[in-house]
Amino acid sequence: MASVRQFQVTFDCAQPERVARFWCEVLGYVVPPPPPGFADWGEFDRALPPEQQGSAFACVDPTGVGPRLFFQRVPEGKVAKNRLHLDVRVGTGLVGEQRLAALEAECARLLDLGATRVRLLTADGFNESCLVMQDVEGNEFCLD
Repeated sequence: MASVRQFQVTFDCAQPERVARFWCEVLGYVVPPPPPGFADWGEFDRALPPEQQGSAFACVDPTGVGPRLFFQRVPEGKVAKNRLHLDVRVGTGLVGEQRLAALEAECARLLDLGATRVRLLTADGFNESCLVMQDVEGNEFCLD
């Protein structure tokens, strides 16, 4: 039997720290401590060659349960729909108006952080309602 593997989710982006800090707020994640010998991530970043400064950032689940999120700078911008996206579980166990209220409340909070609302997908008898959104660089995700 195969063993379960830990994994991280990696985002290609233009501004790694900005996108990472957005996702910290969305998920309740935190920025991990800097490498040994550095007082903070700014000091670590300044120690890198100029072309590597600001090129990566990460955030982690403070409980140690969820995957690490890693953000890396890439030269090209986003040009197509994501082939993979995160579903942020805010309405688990809720149906109907209660679910919609939970989705809308979280949507309002995330709009204040710089997210964009794309569309509401209403319950269809098979799937419950969810809200499609975009993060601060246009990466799609769902409030589910």
